[in-house]
Amino acid sequence: MMDNRFATALVIACVLSLISTIYMAASIGTDFWYEYHTQSPAENVSEAGRSIWEEFVSKDADEKTYTDALFRCNGTVGLWRRCITVPKNSHWYSPPETDMTTNCISFSLSDQFAEKYIEPGNHNSGTDLNRTYLWRLQFLLPFVSIGLMCFGALIGLCACACRSLYPAIATGVLHLLAGLCTLGLVGCYVAGIELLHRKLPLPEDVKGEFGWSFCLACVSAPLQFMAAALFIWAARTNRKEFTLLKAYRVA
Repeated sequence: MMDNRFATALVIACVLSLISTIYMAASIGTDFWYEYHTQSPAENVSEAGRSIWEEFVSKDADEKTYTDALFRCNGTVGLWRRCITVPKNSHWYSPPETDMTTNCISFSLSDQFAEKYIEPGNHNSGTDLNRTYLWRLQFLLPFVSIGLMCFGALIGLCACACRSLYPAIATGVLHLLAGLCTLGLVGCYVAGIELLHRKLPLPEDVKGEFGWSFCLACVSAPLQFMAAALFIWAARTNRKEFTLLKAYRVA
């Protein structure tokens, strides 16, 4: 038997879990984790012609090359892709245009696990271990978080089938671990951006800020913690009351 209080807590926890999963999936799939804003992107692109875009999309583009393009062209960076805003017609013989378009290129799997260098763009400067592992963690942690929540949902379905709250403790623990992974993701991303900007400072006319995709991940973490707390509280408290009731009946 399940008390109405525990059933309500379970429903609220499921709703919070669903919302956090949606937020996390949206943040992973969008490209607005960090945004750069420059005052005159069209003029900047017209000065260099097509070379900026060609270097940006090149397979050989290093971290400094594409970061400079992000600075100059209102770039945005996600976990999987980087984007810049350029004129639709950026030929060297064309006048500057105000009609802009956003073009993106995905990070390959090798890019995600590539080494970061002490001096970005200089392969002879040595490996920057801090930035290397921060980048790899920010790629892996969101998928671990999503996986834990999905596994927790399967255990929750088993709990419903068994008409018992006992398995909900495991669901709560998994959501707690997922929240820690999401929190770790946010911390790794912030640290990675700060370390990058120490190596490659923002130009005077460029402003950088965290985007709404990053904010979704920040909101997802506390939702996961709240869902975990409700799952664990409902399961433990219901178990204690059931044990006391059973002892009373035996007595």
